[in-house]
Amino acid sequence: PDPSNPSPVLWSPPAPTTSPLDKALENDAEGVWSPDIEQSFHEALSIYPPCGRRKIILSDEGKMYGRNELIARYIKLRTGKTRTRKQVSSHIQVLARRKAREIQVKLKDQAAKDKALQSMATISATAFQNKMALQGLSRPPYPTAGGVSSVIKPFSQQSYAMQTSGPPPITGYESMAGLSMSPGAPPWQGRSIASSKLRMLEFSAFLEQPQDPETFNKHLFVHIGQSNPTFSDPYLEAVDIRQIYDKFPEKKGGLKELFEKGQPDTFFLVKFWADLSANLQEDRGFFYGVSSQYESSENMIITSSTKVCSFGKQVVEKVETEYARFENGRYVFRIHRSPLCEYMINFIHKLKHLPEKYMMNSVLENFTILQVVINRDTLETLLCIAYVFEVSTSEHGAQHHIYRLVKD
Repeated sequence: PDPSNPSPVLWSPPAPTTSPLDKALENDAEGVWSPDIEQSFHEALSIYPPCGRRKIILSDEGKMYGRNELIARYIKLRTGKTRTRKQVSSHIQVLARRKAREIQVKLKDQAAKDKALQSMATISATAFQNKMALQGLSRPPYPTAGGVSSVIKPFSQQSYAMQTSGPPPITGYESMAGLSMSPGAPPWQGRSIASSKLRMLEFSAFLEQPQDPETFNKHLFVHIGQSNPTFSDPYLEAVDIRQIYDKFPEKKGGLKELFEKGQPDTFFLVKFWADLSANLQEDRGFFYGVSSQYESSENMIITSSTKVCSFGKQVVEKVETEYARFENGRYVFRIHRSPLCEYMINFIHKLKHLPEKYMMNSVLENFTILQVVINRDTLETLLCIAYVFEVSTSEHGAQHHIYRLVKD
């Protein structure tokens, strides 16, 4: 396939579906919102931006108002009709649920609906810290809440708050599970995204926003920076690959078949906390791109296939071929500023239009990416990386955590 022309969407979106609970909620709320109130409500939404728990002081009155109170006040002034703060809050939730549903409908196919109900649970950054602290290992740079940590098994449906004073039993994280290292293996094997044939050095998806003809801002949606693990660093934690089979294509060439035929040291899972804080204006001068870099001791030609999946079904695929460059005694492969496909750009914009991060995460639960890097000539799988996503809530921007995929 032409790398600059990703394959089209493989299915049409199904008709919108509404649960009885959603319909009841909407009917209850919509019944009291006449067109003039609705118009005033939307005007107020644009006038008063979200302000969290802060209050706004009106200079002419000297009183402090929350956002919903300001919206209710605006409706009263414009229409003479009274809507309470709680009614405004309920109406905002109704509209937000509707918008979240619309995006879900556009991204899923009806046949996968039942599987979608088994949504991936959050992999908590705090859980990683707690787990590593209990084992005496180095902590990843995630902010923590003091005193209490949340321990969550990958893709389970419940989290349990617990004090960090005693080591709890945690299954599925044995760092040596499924790991077979040759005596002369370099330190990055088993500790980073690297097989015996190919190592990922860096990966990023980004937005470049021109400031003037000479300069631009670069915003990183997701990023894996270059690292140099040592033998004293812990091995990557292991996740059973069967837990994510239904999140990726199952037909010929799918994740299950790749794992059964490939080498066990080539399969990885990356959980991204994406930074969506960028101001995404509709500007043709913006550039959305992906860059990645790899190295190997072998001179070869690699082909990278990136499949975007919704509810376990492939939506688009981009295939790129890269030749090696010999640098400092190694062969380096660079895929530099590869344009993001139109589907992904639209997807990011739709996410940004959702008013709450929990709604974004609801959509992202069923959105995954599968990247497979092969030797073009031998067709050997060199790296297979499954990506899952959530929205970052950290002031430090994009974050990630890497696992090895195994089959116990």
